[in-house]
Amino acid sequence: RHMAMTSEHRPSPLERRFQGEHPLRTLKYLMLPERWRLIWGTVFYVIKHSPMWLMPLLTANVIDIIAQPEKHSSNELWWNAAVLVVILVQNPVTHYIYVCFVSRASRNVETQLRSSICRRLQQLSIGFYSRQSAGKLQSKVLRDVEAIEQLLRAFFDAGLMAVVNIVFALIVTAMRVPWFIVFYVLTVPVAAGLIILLRRRLDARNTTFRKEVEQMSARVIEMTHLIPITRAHGLESSALDRVGESLQRVRQAGLEVDEINAVFGSISWMTFNLFNMACLIIAAWAYAAGWLPITIGDVVMLTTYFSMMTGSVMVLAGTLPQISKGLEAVRSIGEVLESPDLEQNEGKAAVSAVRGEFRFEKVSFQYAGTEAHAVQDFELTVAQGETIALVGPSGAGKSTLLNLVIGYVRPTSGRIVLDGQDMCEADLRTYRRFLSVVPQESILFDGTIRENVTYGLTSVSDAVVEQALRDANAWEFVQRLPDGTKTIVGERGARLSGGQKQRLAIARALIRNPSVLVLDEATSALDTETEALIQEALERLMRGRTTFVVAHRLSTIRNANRIVVMQYGRIAEIGSHDALLAKNGLYAQLHARQAGEKPAVE
Repeated sequence: RHMAMTSEHRPSPLERRFQGEHPLRTLKYLMLPERWRLIWGTVFYVIKHSPMWLMPLLTANVIDIIAQPEKHSSNELWWNAAVLVVILVQNPVTHYIYVCFVSRASRNVETQLRSSICRRLQQLSIGFYSRQSAGKLQSKVLRDVEAIEQLLRAFFDAGLMAVVNIVFALIVTAMRVPWFIVFYVLTVPVAAGLIILLRRRLDARNTTFRKEVEQMSARVIEMTHLIPITRAHGLESSALDRVGESLQRVRQAGLEVDEINAVFGSISWMTFNLFNMACLIIAAWAYAAGWLPITIGDVVMLTTYFSMMTGSVMVLAGTLPQISKGLEAVRSIGEVLESPDLEQNEGKAAVSAVRGEFRFEKVSFQYAGTEAHAVQDFELTVAQGETIALVGPSGAGKSTLLNLVIGYVRPTSGRIVLDGQDMCEADLRTYRRFLSVVPQESILFDGTIRENVTYGLTSVSDAVVEQALRDANAWEFVQRLPDGTKTIVGERGARLSGGQKQRLAIARALIRNPSVLVLDEATSALDTETEALIQEALERLMRGRTTFVVAHRLSTIRNANRIVVMQYGRIAEIGSHDALLAKNGLYAQLHARQAGEKPAVE
């Protein structure tokens, strides 16, 4: 009966608990699957970077050979020259291998992390999205993951260079002039202390800046969605003012980040150069005064190594903003990965078939943070293939009841029994394969008509697509389009009219041959002719299926088996169209108002 859906994605190794973890621990876990690539990348980095930490030593050797020819032979000069040539020639090959290892590892982490976020977004409850803006979530998938990828690259490009320089400078110095290590020990911690002192303010500014950028992204997306309303009412200035406030806050936060970076960089540069000068003077004095058994070459080597070490500390300081930004991005992504607001389906029974028999047993639902129940003590038994229409004033609980049927939310008390099984014990993902929803506003993506109609299905023949479009009264207008079913509909179906989009939504529902159908204001805001076409298509769609309908126009649900009139979350009346009119209650009042008649009962 049901066509094959796309196969389930295998769970990502990133799908685990991140609650309460430090970002560095989370980052370590993200990199774990790529550890061997990163280890080999590190090995080849040390080899390819060898000219930087060997050349000061070889330069010192050459200077000593020239300065003290009586103590050295010409062969030593050529041996040092040969080593220089070898370490320089190997660099292009080893650098390429290093980049291949590290780039593949960082790109894999980037892709897997985005995949994990997208998968978690599919698992989060609908309530989560009512509290989060699309712009902020988009920023997490794009900007935050990019910041983490840049953090990895900064660590392996700049950070690894600095660490290798410092380690080998200390090793060579310890071998040649071990006593000079004391100078390093006394000066390098001062530089490290300076970094730690300024980092705290840097972290705070980066956090503020990221939040302002997220808010700005949300405002821009909101502005683009509201452009038709903005233009229609001449509110361009108001829209620009609203976005402008956010842009100014981003500007101010960015300026503060730039200022603290400027102070950080200039103080570091001054301090390190003072230390470099001190190193040169002390090494030269030690040689001239005979304090240490060093040569002229050693003076050059020590000065070069110290400059390399201080430069490496400067590099580490320069990468701190990027590292700080990357760690903040890890925290930001954790807001999604750690969110407990999940639709709980794991370990629950899969639904393999649906007849469409529902029993609502004292079902109540209350949204978090509200005092009143949206639905309260709702009791109803729905037979297979029955059409139930839900009507009532705004806020009566109709949409909430549809959300309960779809499984977007679960009852806070009572239960919904589907074909004899409590829906709270069912894997709702498998249940929804037997369900189709036609919403008030059809949601289409920027693809072809065929891709939109067959979304999520595989191996659908052209004949099946055509029949679905015919049954939805859409085939006629589709044939008139330049490319037929291959016509691109544009973002959110922008190239189609409202009625055309709605008929494609009906075709999408038809092609799935569902057992349960949910229609949420499916014919509202349409002209009379288009509504007639859609109503005819809906009648084909509803035939033989258990259907729940919310309709603004009461004339469209007069043929429902039963009409449930809701008020304040409860059932006020229930019956057929004619029976409810004869009862002269709330339904009769609503019907009279729409018909422009004076209600018999107020």
